[in-house]
Amino acid sequence: MKAALKKVKKLLGGLVLPTAGLVTICAALALLASPAVARRNERARSHCNKTVEIYEDVTSPDLDRENRYKPLRCYYRFRVTKPQLKDDWVIVVRFKSFKVGNVVNATHCDNGYLKIMDGNSQTEVSNRRTLGMFCGEIEQTRSFISETSFVKVIFDVQNFTEETYFSFDSRVEQQKEVFGRYGPNPVLYPFRRGEIVPGTYCERIFTDCKLQSCFVQSPGYPSVYPRNLHCKYYLNTRLPFIKLYIENEEFNIDGQRCENPMMCPMRPVGSDCPYDFIRIYDGKNEQAPLIGTFCGMGRFPHSIIGSGQDIMVEFISSPAGPFLNTGFHFNVGNWPGHVESAGSRNGTCDWVFSSDTVEQGQESIFLSLAHWYKAGTSCSYLIRGRPGEIVRMYFPSFRVRPIEAPIRPYDGDCGETLIIYDSDRPDDSRIMKMFCDTFSRPLEKHDFISSGSSMFVKFDSRTGSYDGSSLYYWAQYDFFNNTHYGRPVEDSVCDELFESYVRPEGRFGSPLNTLIYKTDEDVRCRYSFKAPRYQYRRILVTINDTHFKHNEDACLDCLNDAVDKIIIRDPFRNGTDVCICDSIVHSQRLPAIVVSNGPSLELSLHVDRRHATQNYFKSNIPIFEGTYKFIHSPICGPTVMAAASEGSIVYPKYEPYVYGGYGEDVHCMWEVKVSPERDLWISLERMDFSLEDCSQEVLEVEVSGRRVFTVCATAPEEARSLTVKSKDIRDGSLIVHFKSQAPGHSNFQLTWTELVELPRNSDGTIMTSKLSAPGECKFVCPGQAACIHEDLVCNGVHNCPGSNNTNMHDEAPEICYARTSAHLNYVALGLGAAGGAVVAVGVIILVCRNCRKRPENDTSF
Repeated sequence: MKAALKKVKKLLGGLVLPTAGLVTICAALALLASPAVARRNERARSHCNKTVEIYEDVTSPDLDRENRYKPLRCYYRFRVTKPQLKDDWVIVVRFKSFKVGNVVNATHCDNGYLKIMDGNSQTEVSNRRTLGMFCGEIEQTRSFISETSFVKVIFDVQNFTEETYFSFDSRVEQQKEVFGRYGPNPVLYPFRRGEIVPGTYCERIFTDCKLQSCFVQSPGYPSVYPRNLHCKYYLNTRLPFIKLYIENEEFNIDGQRCENPMMCPMRPVGSDCPYDFIRIYDGKNEQAPLIGTFCGMGRFPHSIIGSGQDIMVEFISSPAGPFLNTGFHFNVGNWPGHVESAGSRNGTCDWVFSSDTVEQGQESIFLSLAHWYKAGTSCSYLIRGRPGEIVRMYFPSFRVRPIEAPIRPYDGDCGETLIIYDSDRPDDSRIMKMFCDTFSRPLEKHDFISSGSSMFVKFDSRTGSYDGSSLYYWAQYDFFNNTHYGRPVEDSVCDELFESYVRPEGRFGSPLNTLIYKTDEDVRCRYSFKAPRYQYRRILVTINDTHFKHNEDACLDCLNDAVDKIIIRDPFRNGTDVCICDSIVHSQRLPAIVVSNGPSLELSLHVDRRHATQNYFKSNIPIFEGTYKFIHSPICGPTVMAAASEGSIVYPKYEPYVYGGYGEDVHCMWEVKVSPERDLWISLERMDFSLEDCSQEVLEVEVSGRRVFTVCATAPEEARSLTVKSKDIRDGSLIVHFKSQAPGHSNFQLTWTELVELPRNSDGTIMTSKLSAPGECKFVCPGQAACIHEDLVCNGVHNCPGSNNTNMHDEAPEICYARTSAHLNYVALGLGAAGGAVVAVGVIILVCRNCRKRPENDTSF
């Protein structure tokens, strides 16, 4: 005792105290030094304010007389014992029991809380500046998995009683062992959970996300998330549409406020979120459109698809809350099959597609809304072609499904509709088809074809959607040239009518709209050419080119074989149809020219159904091309000249003012028939052309399709006649053309004579065997080895070939005088004989009368 007093005096540094006071102090020290008190103090130190070894069990301090009903504050630090590996380790704190304070309005805890600090100034992330509070009670084991290798638990209570307690243990795990957080093969995806924004606890950036490469998680996942969080996740994919989705994980943000389901019913996933929630933005930051706000517990009922490549997720937890909810785990990808539409967009989904942006013969596409959209969304697609074009649209893929992720629930029919209009605007009178989510059958690969140059498609949604339309479609459209050479015939696929008063001449060809070849039936296109007789009497059709493609059958009998062909029928020439097919084109040269015998003509294009689509659909090469012209107006006179020993064409037949023909180009075509085995001598007797250019005014003669005679204004005199041999006139006629661009100022007379070319003997003399036919070939043209009909001699027209300036022709004066004198002698003899007979008859009559009067005279005597 004395020794103790000396030590106390020494510690007090010479402070003078009464002996009784020293005794009291020593007694107190002795009490403190007793074994029971020492054990109690050691137990208090082991329960509060300590660094906890891993795997050590920790419980709240024991309740005794000294701390009962008093404030109590404790902290517990956790450390990883392998500092060289601490960056790869996380700490798992498992709370086996917990009852501390009560949550008040999610803003603070009444009568105590527990805080968990994750990280410090030395770690990459830390929440030490924004610590939230856990309070309430748990009935089942709950864990907290740190984001760092340092954790500090802070326990603070204002009134420590038996109703306040906790117990936990801890362990460490390597990151790759926390499968629920880091997933499989975490080494291959070091930024699977995003790149942390420096200076923040839970702001992360995700770039170029694809399947299993981006995990968007609440801090602490898959364990309880901390309080007082404000996290931002910036998500990006290389392609639209970015998709945020949950696979098999549970979504639990503020799903329960306590574990007792009677007192705290489970909050289903929804958007009524007073405390903890996530916000999802359709873009890079908070200024982007808000897709939705979500909280609750259960299966997240839908994926969320953004309209572009970026989504921002914002996660907020209240400052105070229960130690219950485990947060979220989203995967990130993009909706497959995204294709940029070739058009202009106004707003989110009002599109205008033009044929100017689509290459000829190609197709473009547009898709149904694959991303989120608000309730009441209306989208329009105007497909507009050039004048004369039509629009074809079809769906290579079309699916109708129930509305699975509505933003606004709707119980009626047709929550979403798709309407196709044959118009450039919504017009209920021109609806082609309507699709509805509740009763429509998907329609794939069916062609919707507009009647005009525009088609309008409209999508309406009463419900909205988080993950795209219930009417999923992939629409393709293209444009077809629907212009016509003539006037389309109603109720026909490709028939056309060409009328002279509309256009007297022009081009024509196979249908420009190759959509007509996409069929299972034979294609028949009829082209009708018509003119009133008082206007034109012939139609000239020229087939300049053909491009028939592969046929399964050979073209041996063009009219009857099932091959692609053109048939030209002249109703005024029965039994002489012209047929053109592939083999005929190869064996004969084009152009093929057909001239009608009357004011109408019909051409038909036949395409066999077996290969129509394969050969000609979307082919930019026409099957055939040609020209037509209505010719032979009344100024030309008759169209056919019958076979005769001589004939002529006098132009003009009428003056143009008689029928109003001034100002029109003229094309006259006469068919001159020739008797069998007769040669023909043609001579232009009179000609007055007003244009000197042969391309503007010319007279031509064709024999068997070959031009043998051409005369222009500048033609010399000797070029104005021609003899055509009978052997060259194979079809018994020749064709005379007159073309002029100045029809009211030109005139001519073309004459012809049938003659017979006489063969010569070996000595050069003319054989006269053909002269024996009576009247047919009685006159041999002077100086020519040819004879003409006897009636043509001295008839006032030169009918023998040769120069009109010589005496060697059938109208020579000496020939005509001799023939006239002999004719007159026979007439005189005849008249003399007739006169003598008359005189004789008169004398006989007088004698007879005198004989009758003599008896009467005798009686009077």
